[in-house]
Amino acid sequence: MGVFVELAEAGGDDRDAVIALWQEAGLTRPWNDPAADFDRAAQGAASAILLLRDGTALLGTAMVGDDGHRGWVYYLAVAESARGQGHGRALMAAAEAWLRARGCPKLQLMVREGNDAAIGFYRALGLEVQPVVTLGRFLH
Repeated sequence: MGVFVELAEAGGDDRDAVIALWQEAGLTRPWNDPAADFDRAAQGAASAILLLRDGTALLGTAMVGDDGHRGWVYYLAVAESARGQGHGRALMAAAEAWLRARGCPKLQLMVREGNDAAIGFYRALGLEVQPVVTLGRFLH
């Protein structure tokens, strides 16, 4: 790691690097368009993509959003070469601070079934599995 690690919100120039990191981390799926997800979050009034950088190197991301009822975190990713150094924790702390600053009463996120490593990571941060079932439908 270099001398200077910075946390910032993503802009349009960050799009390709962010999507590449999401793909490297295995967060994208064929039925989702990561470019559209990036654009909607980066341009939304109630959302942002938080970046953790070491100079020009992208270390990690966290997408945050306030739906008016709860705060959500998506696309938490840390570059493979930067894992195990506390960057995921730093991004989650930044996401929580972003949501608190907007008055969100609760932070939520979804983890794909069977991703025990991610569930363990979030549990270690004090998040708890919620007694809910997520339902959905594609609108396009």
